[in-house]
Amino acid sequence: MVSTFPNPASVDLSRIRLSIRSLQPQLVEWRRRLHQQPELGFQEKLTAEFVSRKLQEWGIEHQTGIAQTGIVAIIKGNKLDPQSNPKSKIRLEKFATEGNPPHNFSQNPKLPVLAIRADMDALPIQELNEVPYRSQHDGVMHACGHDGHTAIALGTAYYLNQHREDFAGTVKIIFQPAEEGPGGAKPMIETGVLKNPDVDAIIGLHLWNNLPLGTVGVRSGALMAAVESFECKILGKGGHGAMPHQTVDSVVVAAQIVNALQTIVARNVNPIDSAVVTVGELHAGTRRNVIADTARMSGTVRYFNPAFEGFFKQRIEQIVTGICQSQGASYDLEYSSLYPPVINDAGMAELVRSVAEDVIETPVGIVPECQTMGGEDMSFFLQEVPGCYFFLGSANSAKDLAYPHHHPRFDFDETALAIGVEIFVRCVEKFLN
Repeated sequence: MVSTFPNPASVDLSRIRLSIRSLQPQLVEWRRRLHQQPELGFQEKLTAEFVSRKLQEWGIEHQTGIAQTGIVAIIKGNKLDPQSNPKSKIRLEKFATEGNPPHNFSQNPKLPVLAIRADMDALPIQELNEVPYRSQHDGVMHACGHDGHTAIALGTAYYLNQHREDFAGTVKIIFQPAEEGPGGAKPMIETGVLKNPDVDAIIGLHLWNNLPLGTVGVRSGALMAAVESFECKILGKGGHGAMPHQTVDSVVVAAQIVNALQTIVARNVNPIDSAVVTVGELHAGTRRNVIADTARMSGTVRYFNPAFEGFFKQRIEQIVTGICQSQGASYDLEYSSLYPPVINDAGMAELVRSVAEDVIETPVGIVPECQTMGGEDMSFFLQEVPGCYFFLGSANSAKDLAYPHHHPRFDFDETALAIGVEIFVRCVEKFLN
């Protein structure tokens, strides 16, 4: 099939309001500043200081040091507050004439709360891009777009703070550490980041080089997969390569296990469901004529359907146990459940889709079939409150900006920054109004 994705060079930005388009130079400046100083999970001190300094400069209420380096900014709209916004009296009178009950803002201030989440951490990768804003930290790089996410969240905070009269309710902007690992969402939730005031819904985006600039990937239900991992040590009996009858060959045992693990998806999972079991590491032996007494393997498991929680752990152990017993070996298996699947709420996905359609004016600007077996700890937020996580196309092959995520030459078309701010702002205005 011939691709119908738009040429990024032809993306129409006229639907982005001028006040947000005028922010584009600052968005680029902030993103490049963050790109030059990448930090690993829970070490985002310079990043957090930069974010906090900007929020303080703009007079935005915020709290720092959440889950070590996380930040939460609070922006309250005054569209319905007569004391802060004279126009609100007219709006409230119109609201009442339409048959709605009167709302006494001073006595009943509880209005909806929408959260926006952006991750801040980088990856342990040596950058190979030859650009003026390349990483200044050896072995650490923003190779997944989190610098862009943080810049978009800052731009959204700046704009909303300047236009509080356009929405009624509260926006919480969550700057989260350690998405790449070991995971910052869960500890932020445990510290009460979704409380006081209680969050009603949450949205977030991921700049996505698997989609071209001018597209948005959004769907209800499963968007990204659960992430689980395992490490297994096979304990056999070593010996001479010419005398295998005196040994329990850990390499042969490991090879059988690797092959058998592939039957889990092929023969235990409904073909309509999607799942992956991958053995990514296998280490054994020290010399060609020595039968290794120990083999080590590790791998990852991915799936969309939450009903599979616990299933793969049980099935993998059954296979390892059976093969080891049949070969006279023993084993040590460690299994970890890292992130649950990212499951979007249908109503919130429709909100994002409707907003994206207003912002992206292309025949295929909205891409509903955009699932990936990649994982994300945004999933923990979505387990707590309804929400939507979506992909914002950021690749532009014409500018050589189409390298995949986690590649040492990863970069993206920065035009996506203003598009991201526009979508976030419109989601706020639509949800809170």
